[in-house]
Amino acid sequence: MTAPNLESLAAQFAAIERRLDAGVGAGERDATRQEIITLFRTLEQGIADLTETVSALSTLKEDVKRLVDKFKAQGAEAATNHPEFSGEKPVVHADHIGASTFIEKGWSRLSLGDYEAAETALHRALELSPNDPQSEALLGWAQMLQEKYDEALMNFQKVLMRQPSNALARINVGYICLKKKIFGEAIEHLSKAIRLDNDKKATLYAHFYLGLVYLEREMFEDAQTFFRKTLALGPNLIEAYYELGRAHWYNGERDEAKEAWRTGHATNKFNPWGKRCAEVLQTVEAGGEPPRSP
Repeated sequence: MTAPNLESLAAQFAAIERRLDAGVGAGERDATRQEIITLFRTLEQGIADLTETVSALSTLKEDVKRLVDKFKAQGAEAATNHPEFSGEKPVVHADHIGASTFIEKGWSRLSLGDYEAAETALHRALELSPNDPQSEALLGWAQMLQEKYDEALMNFQKVLMRQPSNALARINVGYICLKKKIFGEAIEHLSKAIRLDNDKKATLYAHFYLGLVYLEREMFEDAQTFFRKTLALGPNLIEAYYELGRAHWYNGERDEAKEAWRTGHATNKFNPWGKRCAEVLQTVEAGGEPPRSP
């Protein structure tokens, strides 16, 4: 039902109400009754039409989410090494101030990769319900994935103050410290996530990021150790093959590097990191060098 129709129907209602308040004569009662019945039926049909439209839109919305999954599966995303956002829907409670609505909206936007809209929704959630760890954690994700590292770090640290065993928040802090080259703090948080070992994804990424820390510090054998542990935990994390190859190459182990890249490409040729393994292999075989940074 469009806005002009609503205005017209509201005007009809007001006109009938004014006549009733003034008193309807006996000769007008049948006509007025029919007007009321017609108005009611029109509204009832309008509601039915809207319900059908809303249902169709909801179905299409779920189909669009499937497009996002298909897009990711085909490797259309750029090869990045940030943590993969956890797709688990947050558990929220009904509340009279509406914060839960914005938490769910923030999670939904994060899942779709619309990080700016997620940040906006989660700021609103925290305005309505300050100091909520779930909102702070999701907001940290939204900011981190936009490379707003200082803001994200602040939110994840708030989460850890209340939930020290939140391993995903901890590896995100470790990742941000890695990007900011605060290596000592990165090692501390990532090592603690491994000791906690209460979240498989966090444990996997903690090993991977420790490998990157040691690679950045040119401690190549330590980096190799953590990349191998990463692949033992998650053989499909293809970026670990790519980074293992770099750790071997810059340690003077050229054949081992090429083997790591060949394996990474063979494991998943369509993955963006699998493609990158093939590209760097082609580069070094032509006499070039792999990049110094991921």
